[in-house]
Amino acid sequence: MSSADIENAAMFCYQCEQTIGGVGCTKVGRCMKSPEVAALQDIQIMGVMKLAAMARPQYAELPTELKDDIAKTIIEATFMTLTNVSFDGARFRAQTAHIGDLIDQLAQRGVASAPTDPEVAAWTPAADPKAARIDLRQARQGKTVVGLQELIVYGMKGVAAYLDHAWRLGVRRSGAEAFAVEVFAFLATRPADVGALLGMALRVGEHNLAAMDGLHEANTAAYGDPTPHEVQWAPWARTEGKCILVSGHDLLDLYELLEATRGTGVQVYTHGEMLAANGYPVLRSRFPHLAGHYGTAWQNQVAEFRDFPGAILMTTNCIIPRVGDYRERIFTTNLVGVDGVTHIAESAAPGWVGTTAAPTAAGQAAAAAHKSTLTVGFGLPTVAGVADQILAAAGAGRLRRIFLVGGCDGFEGSRNYYTDFAARAPRDTLLLTLACGKFKLNHLEHGTIDLGAGVVLPRLLDLGQCNDAHTAIEAVKALAAKAHCGPNELPLSIVLSWFEQKAVCILLSLLHLGLRNIRLGPALPAFLTPEALAVLVEKFNIGPIGPSAQADLDAILGPQNSPAPGAPAS
Repeated sequence: MSSADIENAAMFCYQCEQTIGGVGCTKVGRCMKSPEVAALQDIQIMGVMKLAAMARPQYAELPTELKDDIAKTIIEATFMTLTNVSFDGARFRAQTAHIGDLIDQLAQRGVASAPTDPEVAAWTPAADPKAARIDLRQARQGKTVVGLQELIVYGMKGVAAYLDHAWRLGVRRSGAEAFAVEVFAFLATRPADVGALLGMALRVGEHNLAAMDGLHEANTAAYGDPTPHEVQWAPWARTEGKCILVSGHDLLDLYELLEATRGTGVQVYTHGEMLAANGYPVLRSRFPHLAGHYGTAWQNQVAEFRDFPGAILMTTNCIIPRVGDYRERIFTTNLVGVDGVTHIAESAAPGWVGTTAAPTAAGQAAAAAHKSTLTVGFGLPTVAGVADQILAAAGAGRLRRIFLVGGCDGFEGSRNYYTDFAARAPRDTLLLTLACGKFKLNHLEHGTIDLGAGVVLPRLLDLGQCNDAHTAIEAVKALAAKAHCGPNELPLSIVLSWFEQKAVCILLSLLHLGLRNIRLGPALPAFLTPEALAVLVEKFNIGPIGPSAQADLDAILGPQNSPAPGAPAS
């Protein structure tokens, strides 16, 4: 883009992998974000920076109520700007106004601001959005510096999501909350030192581990440790009477909805990453009307929601605002928002929960096209509990490699790479998966693997939601500790499907732990400019997935590798 094109663009956003041309959205977001909402998000993040800079010098000494308000506001305001959370301009304006109020409170207390960039220092809720525009900052500071700044911002959007989920369940990580203040105060200076930026990005990964640990603690304390469980994946056969579909990620919303509908005859189904909820024993045992799972990943929701005959509750990110066919029966909660969609402050059964209408022919065909069950619930105790057998099988040659193939799903046909990779992986390999990328793998029949000593595992272990990367990371650490080696010395390869910012913070956590040779795809994110990517490649040997799944398998296992029986041809 020329400097004139940049200056005159209605917006600029490149925070997710579906950006137009792999460069950035300049007229309207591929996510359907309007220029107005894009500007409000940019202004809000700049406001978070100014608030953090104001709070940073005396944060630890502030009154508890004010400190909690600042931490909660920074977390929620950051989470709101994550891809596909909110498209509601009014709620952004309200949140930005609250940020301004907190800044005024700090100023009235005589709190001196930490150093800030002049444009950040001049911020008000009515700020000119061009002051926050990424592309204009690139012209001033260069793509390497701004790319690394945005790597930190987008990583923090994912961290904020995990902190918010845990806080709602009463579990907090004060160190991570204080770090959120520190990191945004750091960004408020518009730092340009590449070494300092990379160091801060890795600290984002470190504190993301704490955030995910807090959410893991919150979920398991409330709902028990996930255990393997076979879930019905053909819901239409059981949908009789009224029904509600719950999508997103927030287990508390699902729990409260299940409580509200207990004994009413309403059946509740999970969608997308809420599939993992079926692995929690408390939810399964307490609520027999948790009837099964419907649908696949978030990007298919328009067709899937249209064919679902009941109400739909969207609890967190991943909403697509093209809701015309079901606007009257979709509801949002928490930070999710779409103009014209009914928002409920707390998760409770909406007054209208569905009809007895039959699904469409297309819906019936889709339900018949996949397996009737899915196995979920491979939580940390289950996976870590077979660490000795996994290592013994690897040492004896019964287990050649462990592949972690997961992450975010998306629209691109190139994401079929992950289906191909899983189908071609030899039968003496183990597949771990998590997040909505699992829907590229879990419709296949993967069989089992005999580890010896009477331990037989499914070859595909579903670890849960994106935040359950905690399980994968802790399992890797447990394996490395038992093997008395570093994680890079394990027979483990990580092949991630990237889309949005929770994937960014998980990647930063893996890099913080020193993991190398991670393959990322199907395309590298636009904000990770070639200049910024070069920094990560040099230090961690991170790289894109190859031209084909078979080529990558050959590179990992050697060219003697052969496809698994029944794998598709090249």
